[in-house]
Amino acid sequence: MMPKLELHLHLEGAAPPAFIRAQAQRKSVDLSGIFDAQGNYSFRGFPEFLRIYEAACTVLTSPQDFHDLTLAVLEHSAAEGVIYSEVFLSPDFCGGGDLSAWRDYLAAIEAAAQSAEAQMGIVLRGCVTCIRHFGPDQSRKIARCAQETAGSFITGFGLAGDETVLHSKDFAYAFDAAREAGLGLTAHAGEWGGPASVRETLRDLRVSRIGHGVRAVEDPRLIDELAEAGAVLEVCPGSNIALGLYPRLKDHPIDRLRRAGVKVTVSTDDPPFFHTTLRREYDALAETFGWDTPDFDQITRNALDAAFCDAETRARIAARLEAP
Repeated sequence: MMPKLELHLHLEGAAPPAFIRAQAQRKSVDLSGIFDAQGNYSFRGFPEFLRIYEAACTVLTSPQDFHDLTLAVLEHSAAEGVIYSEVFLSPDFCGGGDLSAWRDYLAAIEAAAQSAEAQMGIVLRGCVTCIRHFGPDQSRKIARCAQETAGSFITGFGLAGDETVLHSKDFAYAFDAAREAGLGLTAHAGEWGGPASVRETLRDLRVSRIGHGVRAVEDPRLIDELAEAGAVLEVCPGSNIALGLYPRLKDHPIDRLRRAGVKVTVSTDDPPFFHTTLRREYDALAETFGWDTPDFDQITRNALDAAFCDAETRARIAARLEAP
């Protein structure tokens, strides 16, 4: 139960299945096809995962839904010992990318975050995220949502979705707009697109963090470049294994990347989809690679240094980490 920081968490993807089922029942929406006999999300492979994910989002249709979802997610995170979390928020799922609607959804999410911080002590910040397979034109609308609401709560901008379509440079306009708004930048790469996608993303989008990025291990020169640049990988081991990227944790490259000097953090991505929690991730890493308290302390320091938050918030979190 050591205090933890999480940088790679999708709000909708963290929705407990029971929460989505309750929403579907209340709204008379038949989502029975997305669950297995035990009531868990059911999918095989990444394309079906995206389809099930987006189907679950269809019952999240109001600011109040996202307020309640945020509270549910933060309650789970706080129970895992998380004291600071950043969550990917998609205006596509919060009003269809309309700025006025996005403001309403965001107000509800931020109100829930404030309540959770007061009640549970967990600090949340938001990273507006465009969806790669929705295309570059839509990403410009999402970037405007990010620009107009950047501030103490919205502190980052990212790119998620199907990495196998389009190119990073297709989203350069959106990232330039977010950079001008002072937002921290991250993008999913090096999961399905291989090491070339990591290099292209760093070059074309000029991000400080890479979501996943684990396939950089296949290119020794890229490993050296990441270590030298100090780029941070938001690694989600349980997600990579659940989606078939690696067969077992002992085959996962997180330990090799870390030993090569690459800064890595540990997150859960979409935890109920992948039957994981941050505590389970830590336990599995300790058992598989022999990581101990100093190793996890370094992971936590990496996350704090890379967090998209202001200096005052960073200092508050650092003080909590140092408290006996």
